[in-house]
Amino acid sequence: MIPQNPISAVPAKSRGGDQPEAALQIVGRRSGLRIKIPYFACKHALAFVDASVIVLASVFGGGLYQIIAYGDLDHVEPVLRAGPVAALLYVLLGHSTGFYELREALAKKRRDVGPIFAHWSLVGLLLALLAFLMKSGASFSRGSVICFGGLALVLLLTSRRLVKRLVSAAVAEGQVQGRRAILLGTREELASLGAEELLEQHGLSEVERVTFSSRSNGGFAMTADESSSLERALAVAREWGVDEIVLAFPWSDTRKIELVRDGLRISPLPIQLLPDRRIRSVAKNPSYRLQSSLSVEIQRGPLTRTEQMSKRILDIVGASIGLILLAPLILMSAVAVKLDSRGPVLFRQRRNGFNIKQFSIFKFRTMTVMEDGATVVQAQRFDPRVTKVGRILRRTSIDEVPQLLNVLRGEMSLVGPRPHALAHDSHFGQLLSDYAFRHHVKPGITGWAQVNGYRGETARVEQMKGRVDCDLWYINNWSLRLDLKILLLTCLELIRRNNAY
Repeated sequence: MIPQNPISAVPAKSRGGDQPEAALQIVGRRSGLRIKIPYFACKHALAFVDASVIVLASVFGGGLYQIIAYGDLDHVEPVLRAGPVAALLYVLLGHSTGFYELREALAKKRRDVGPIFAHWSLVGLLLALLAFLMKSGASFSRGSVICFGGLALVLLLTSRRLVKRLVSAAVAEGQVQGRRAILLGTREELASLGAEELLEQHGLSEVERVTFSSRSNGGFAMTADESSSLERALAVAREWGVDEIVLAFPWSDTRKIELVRDGLRISPLPIQLLPDRRIRSVAKNPSYRLQSSLSVEIQRGPLTRTEQMSKRILDIVGASIGLILLAPLILMSAVAVKLDSRGPVLFRQRRNGFNIKQFSIFKFRTMTVMEDGATVVQAQRFDPRVTKVGRILRRTSIDEVPQLLNVLRGEMSLVGPRPHALAHDSHFGQLLSDYAFRHHVKPGITGWAQVNGYRGETARVEQMKGRVDCDLWYINNWSLRLDLKILLLTCLELIRRNNAY
């Protein structure tokens, strides 16, 4: 469920006269779902309206002149062809200059006439240049072109004014949904940030806000209260599935910003630092003109939205085909497990997935135990807990086939870092500083570590470090081609050698 109402800043109460202020205060109002307009769709809607009125102006402006001047429509075709071309040029210019950003759409009315006139004049010059290069200028009626250009300019000015009113009303009524973000910052900085400013200037819709202690001890490590706030922010980000984490700290407190940045490195979410109150007050001065939103990108997400979508498509297609082709093998394996020993056919165990969010992984049961807790003993060679059928399933990796269901559910990917038991995550996370970075992407059925020989038991820290190094290389060098290569190498690896037991 997506919370819809923004959260107002409420100061954190003190715990006592001689104790530091509470480092954490979350205030929220969670209401029912309502259909909202995505923030990124607003600029596309503005561009669509402009393109539509230009095309309409070419039809009515050029056609009306031909009817009045000549009483027919014999020479209107060149202007009709020029309409879509002019619309395309105008929209491309608008996107390149940021004219369709929401903050521009909500700007003052006096700012509209100049940009619109400048964009349309440049489009006219480009059309004239194209007509000259194509030697088609003689086919255009000068009266039709003038009527088309004048009508288009009037319609662009009028439609912009009407659309701005609609967009302003939609923002005021909370009908525009920005990127869902959790705010982490000091009480003073959070109190100065309103929901409309976040949406208009940065395209953000606040889900929760966590208050960070505003006191600084000048040390090189976080206090207990600061660490608690940071952990709470990460937990809320995982719980609500936010799109990014936003920091609101005084830019002069570089020590705290650096500590928070380092603490948030385990999160795969994009992280940006908003301008503080002093910088925003300068930016709001009418004598200054900012060309874009003023914020600092501290951390990028490992994959762009387009890359995530392409990887997800590969997962759905691959998992669906795999389940269909392997259906007879899955059925035979299930029957064999059931007849071989007592217990369920499928083994479920909690694992950490993307952004350290827990899920239940599916496997064919291969042991007589169902460990899932603080203590999980890894399978060893000639492990007595492994059943007869289970030994075959493990050596052939058939026990991993049910994880195709996890892939379809969106909890795993075909390719990615292999998920480990929670107990192992906790153990190796304390030994290896980069271990948590494996959770920057979805875990996979197979991965770069597996095709490089890191399969089976990890009795030594050096073995796990090798896996982590391969996983981090995969995350930093991801591509669809690499995923397909790993899938092919996995098939060859299963045939050539196997060190899983």
